[in-house]
Amino acid sequence: MTTLWRKSSYSGSGNASDCVELASLDGSVGIRDSKNPQITHITVGREGLARLLDQIKDGSLDPH
Repeated sequence: MTTLWRKSSYSGSGNASDCVELASLDGSVGIRDSKNPQITHITVGREGLARLLDQIKDGSLDPH
C-alpha cells in the first residue's frame, strides 16, 4: 500500500512554497519536508502532534 502524503491547502503551490507534508501511519503521523520528499520522515504520535499544533496556534512557541 502506498502512503498518501498531504500538504496543507494553505501552503500554496509552486517552488516558492515552504511547507511540510503529513501522512497517516499506523497509529501515528509521518512528517516530511515537501521540497525533499526523498529524505526520510519523522514519526510522531497523534496526541503529540495535536499538542504541537495547539502550541503553534496559541503562539506559545513564538520567541518573546
